[in-house]
Amino acid sequence: MTRSGTIYLLRHGRINQSVPRRFVGQLDLPLDEEGLRQARAMHHFLRDIDFAGIFTSPLQRSRQTAQILAGSREIVPTPLAELAEINLGAWEGLTVDEVRRRFPGQYEKRGEDLAHYRPEGGESFHDLARRILPVFVRLAEENRWPLLVVAHAGVNRVLLASLQQLPFKDLLQIPQDYCCLNIIRVRDGIWHVDAINQRI
Repeated sequence: MTRSGTIYLLRHGRINQSVPRRFVGQLDLPLDEEGLRQARAMHHFLRDIDFAGIFTSPLQRSRQTAQILAGSREIVPTPLAELAEINLGAWEGLTVDEVRRRFPGQYEKRGEDLAHYRPEGGESFHDLARRILPVFVRLAEENRWPLLVVAHAGVNRVLLASLQQLPFKDLLQIPQDYCCLNIIRVRDGIWHVDAINQRI
């Protein structure tokens, strides 16, 4: 990369979550009413930024958020399969207790090696990094600035950890609230994280 610019990286707005919480992964859930409100508020906050491109995960919670953020801009959000949330395989839709019952010892194994553990049929965070990091480099190289990217907590954490050279075992310590804003600047090919988990 030889150019400089800014990527505004968001997590999608809130979705309905049951109590107890379930592993969501790539389940294709819509925004709830609060998630829609959050997206409209973020649209208002970013209204004066002239985005050159808007890119989103193909999952509907991100697509809905991106569409609201696009608002009256002439840009149509572009879904990219690589930006989908981490695939949790057989764990998706299950509570922690259900995972423990169906896959004895596996929840604990994931906790021991968060970076490399792969649920049955799913991905590890290292797998996710191999999927998403090249697409961010490509977006930075091939597009004008600034860019808006709407993705997921797992995707965003992997990118932010990689840029800050943080070990993936500490990923979950990076806060990513619903519809939060992260700001990444690229200056002469060097990536800088300027803001994490900004809320409005």
